[in-house]
Amino acid sequence: MKHPWFTKLAALAAVVLLLLFGLGLIEDVVRDRQHYRSMTAQNVASSLAGPQTLMGPLIHSACVESWDVETGKGDERRSEERRREFLLTAMPEQLQLKSGAAMEERARGLHKVNTYKLKTHIQAQWAPLASLQPQTTVKGSRMQCGAPILMLGVGDARGIRTAQLTLGGQTLALKPGTFHPQYSRGLHATLPESVLSATDGLAATLDLELVGTERLSIVPLGSNTEVQLSSGWPHPSFTGRFLPSEREVRDDGFTAQWRLSSLATTAQQDIAQGKPVCQASTSDDDEQATAAPSGGCADSFSVAFIDPVNPYSLAQRAIKYGVLFIALTFVAVGLFELMKRLRVHPVQYLLVGSALCSFFLLLLSLSEHLPFGASYALAATACVLLLGYYASHMLGSVRRGLPFGAGMALLYGLLYVLLQLEQTALVVGALALFAVLALVMVLTRKVNWYGLTAPRSAATAPQSP
Repeated sequence: MKHPWFTKLAALAAVVLLLLFGLGLIEDVVRDRQHYRSMTAQNVASSLAGPQTLMGPLIHSACVESWDVETGKGDERRSEERRREFLLTAMPEQLQLKSGAAMEERARGLHKVNTYKLKTHIQAQWAPLASLQPQTTVKGSRMQCGAPILMLGVGDARGIRTAQLTLGGQTLALKPGTFHPQYSRGLHATLPESVLSATDGLAATLDLELVGTERLSIVPLGSNTEVQLSSGWPHPSFTGRFLPSEREVRDDGFTAQWRLSSLATTAQQDIAQGKPVCQASTSDDDEQATAAPSGGCADSFSVAFIDPVNPYSLAQRAIKYGVLFIALTFVAVGLFELMKRLRVHPVQYLLVGSALCSFFLLLLSLSEHLPFGASYALAATACVLLLGYYASHMLGSVRRGLPFGAGMALLYGLLYVLLQLEQTALVVGALALFAVLALVMVLTRKVNWYGLTAPRSAATAPQSP
């Protein structure tokens, strides 16, 4: 065979393709497990309560305007009644929410879902309710309006545990539903007709206990809205149309504050027009949540109680480095083969690559039962020991196998650091890759590559004097 190196490279290319196929299968397993986790979250939400949305309180009144219209001519002339149904709404001038979210973990089998119990104290103040005074559109029409209703909309009414409404020092009875044509989930209280003529406005206090799953959204309905939210969860993800004005994220939880003016948000107009409140969406393999499109949605902001050490998202991130792992390991074996004049069979390359692929499957399976750090340590230790032992025989001595195993341990350590980093993962990975490339170039700086690829007879032929 004139060019054994070309044949070797072709065999290694086939080995790499097989290993890439194996990595693809492992990534499919990760996606399946992520899908099962999503189903678990939906199952918990269907049994407990889904992501919650707080909208309100606001006051509305349903009105009907009717008038008579003469139709026909002569003896067929008759009177018909025409009707116009509409809804009057009054948004609060000042809206203050102080909330605390206590986290509760729910599980279905191996999968865990973050739920929360929210205790909220809401203070709302309205100017004189002139917006609830109907205006006729037809001369001589008759106007009938229902009693004013104070409502609070929520995303999933099953999550309401307790609620108490105080109006002007008097406690009012709350009832389920809102009597709103668009936002029917929530609670309401019927107000006395006297509030419509109050010249000094209206003030209400609402204490609410609400449970939900993974996410909380708030619609800033006040002309001036202030929201203060605290929780013992140390990994919040702030999404939606507005980020907090102030926030503090600690190891034992977070606090966040929003201060919004109606000059900066169209929430009041959106709710008056009946626009839906869209939920922001997250994906298990995404580190940042993405706000839902706002074109047809009411303005809102959200907090997602995400788990940054989700084993499936970290496993998927690790698999993305699988090709780099295989390439660097094969380069290391090739350097030993080149510098020490060894012969390593493509089957041995395949076995080494298979051990690398098995690491990711071990990591995924162990992380479902153990903390991610312990799972990573066990999987990496098992693979390093196996590769070091096999390299001692593949490379001809323990003195060569030990440095190879140490290099693999360093590589696994670097991968763990990259998985823990968020903002600096790219720069650290780029610097590490550059360092490896520089090391390979330094070690092979004196290699006669033409001599390696030349026919064996020409490479060994004696030179003429």
